[in-house]
Amino acid sequence: MSFPLREASRQAGLLLAVLIVVIGGAVATESGKKSYTGYKLFSVRQNDQRQMDFLCQLQQAVEDLDFWKLDRVPGSEAHVLVPPEQVHTFRTLLAAEQIAHREIIADYSRTTDDYVFASVRSVPRKSPILTKYLRYQEMVDYLHKLALRHSNVVTVSSIGKSTEGRDIPAVTIRSPTFRARPNASQPVVFVDAGIHAREWAAPATAMYLISELVENAAQHADLLEGLSWTIVPIVNPDGYEYSHEQQRLWRKTRRQAGSSCYGIDGNRNFDFHWAEVGASNMPCADTYHGEHSFSEPETRAIRDELLQLKGRCKFYLSLHTYGQYLLYPWGWTSDLPASWKKIDEVAQAGASAIRQETGTKYTVGSSTNVLYAAAGGSDDWAFAVADVPISITMELPGGGSAGFNPPPSRIEEIVKESFVGIRAMALEVAKNYS
Repeated sequence: MSFPLREASRQAGLLLAVLIVVIGGAVATESGKKSYTGYKLFSVRQNDQRQMDFLCQLQQAVEDLDFWKLDRVPGSEAHVLVPPEQVHTFRTLLAAEQIAHREIIADYSRTTDDYVFASVRSVPRKSPILTKYLRYQEMVDYLHKLALRHSNVVTVSSIGKSTEGRDIPAVTIRSPTFRARPNASQPVVFVDAGIHAREWAAPATAMYLISELVENAAQHADLLEGLSWTIVPIVNPDGYEYSHEQQRLWRKTRRQAGSSCYGIDGNRNFDFHWAEVGASNMPCADTYHGEHSFSEPETRAIRDELLQLKGRCKFYLSLHTYGQYLLYPWGWTSDLPASWKKIDEVAQAGASAIRQETGTKYTVGSSTNVLYAAAGGSDDWAFAVADVPISITMELPGGGSAGFNPPPSRIEEIVKESFVGIRAMALEVAKNYS
């Protein structure tokens, strides 16, 4: 009775080998704007441990299958973008493993075209932060104007330059009463976003966070009286601009890696269990960890800023998309740190606040136990090396079937809902560390 399953597994192994041979040799090129014509997005249901393990193996073995979403929650759905030449083999492979799947985007290029059309429309009487994905220079210009208008609350500085020479802006926000006490000290909340270029909703959320704390400071006095904020809304400006201009799904930085590839995954580049698991040593891979830890000026900028705040920074929050997760250390092992319950309490406060406000459910847990092991992440490093006691990665909502392409019409919904969770977590930290 077990023969059909053994035969299916054998066939799956052969098909996987075909995928690796045909796709695995792909090399990133710099010749013009990337076309996504014919790329299909599939939703793949993983019902048990065997299917979850198989999808994890597939993700690790075939770099050009773009897994947008993959976790270790039985009954959840993975999202996979498949190149047109591999659609038939991919579907046959899943059928051989008896894994249910469905097509949710028939042609990804049409989704990106629809997005571009929608993004140019203006919405009167609303801040552009709520209606469009700001480009890098628009973010910088907004921040400097904000600092001029609210100089008693905000300072803007550059914490470093990207590979292509763009400033990496950092915004420091303190209450006016705190600024009047030069010898006073407050716990610091450090928030960053946009280390992965294609995750546009993350910088949008960071910009909204800045706007709320400053423009509506009176409504958020409890967030400012007990805490100082340092927010880096766009860690990877080169990759972000490239994802707008050339390749919508670009993830990495833009430094040349090897002879024919570009970019390093910034969230695999931090020097804590670097390159041990969940990262690639292939320069063209999306999860390439770099030639050595902190090889990128972008990750060094975050490192240096956090080390300057060592002892004062009590909450590190890194914004990503997508999946609706609140994740904490460790990312390199399924073991938990000794103080994991304190971090879990903060994350649960955020998840609970969001669910009560909008009904959206966030999954909370350690990165490895909710997703999969991936070493070299910023949250592990901040917790273990920079001594930040509460370190969390927040995977924001995506665009439904559009994945990384939430239309501009959804920006307001996403950023306001996310602020509810960030606010609740920050207040929990203030209660314990102020």
